[in-house]
Amino acid sequence: MSVTVTVRVPAKVNVQLAVGAARPDGYHDLANVFLAVGLYDEVTVTPSPDGLRVTCAGPDAGEVPLDRTNLAARAALVLAGRYGRDADVHLHIAKDIPVAGGMAGGSADGAGALLACDALWGTGASRAELLDICAELGSDVPFSLVGGAALGTGRGERLTELEVGGTFHWVFAMASRGLSTPAVFREFDRLGEGREIPEPVASRELIGALAKGDPYALAATVSNDLQPAALSLFPELADTLAVGRAAGALAALVSGSGPTTAFLARDAEAREGIAGVLRASGICRTVRTAAGPVPGAMVV
Repeated sequence: MSVTVTVRVPAKVNVQLAVGAARPDGYHDLANVFLAVGLYDEVTVTPSPDGLRVTCAGPDAGEVPLDRTNLAARAALVLAGRYGRDADVHLHIAKDIPVAGGMAGGSADGAGALLACDALWGTGASRAELLDICAELGSDVPFSLVGGAALGTGRGERLTELEVGGTFHWVFAMASRGLSTPAVFREFDRLGEGREIPEPVASRELIGALAKGDPYALAATVSNDLQPAALSLFPELADTLAVGRAAGALAALVSGSGPTTAFLARDAEAREGIAGVLRASGICRTVRTAAGPVPGAMVV
């Protein structure tokens, strides 16, 4: 049995996020098309004589909870509980995915810790069982395990993997502050009061654009039903979107619940140009570039 296991897990961008009305349990049905992109957290697990503990390093590490509310800690506890053992591990998160940025950084850490603890402890959990635990941890966690591209339905946890025929190039602009996902959903509900919210349905045109690997076709079909709510809570994001569009982005949208904004470029060269304009604008905190799809959580 290895004494240290490190798992690398990617960020995600939602190329479609269709949101239904609030359900009786408070969740919303979604048609959520995820694309994994090459920004990564790494979760390293080692046995700990002092019981479960979490440490974190990297950008915004100070904003990451180090107690048992951290999804990485919760993943270790759930897996240990299922296999009748103690979660006596040190979980170290090397953070590179933006914190509270709508790119599933916390979910990535949960998936990474789950896969790492499974390997460290030799539990031999099946892929289906790991995905079941992921769904228990949170709506985005299963996709962090799977990676690539997938359609998430239900509250986003039921995945259908999608074919992608090429590489898509992205620029991500990180905002000066975070946005709470529950707050964005509450604002979505408030903005939708008194009108019929349609059932969320995946766009056939968007799925076809992914399969073709065509950035122009994808740009014409990307959408995010949470974007009006994110802009309502954080109006300055509209200026960031405008700067990216003016710099030549084929599409500009809020990533997930925000506040990170995502810009689709026609190719790698255009991506660097858009990133340069956004950096020079001073309108956002940091700018990152990445391409996708990339694989999900994997032991490195």
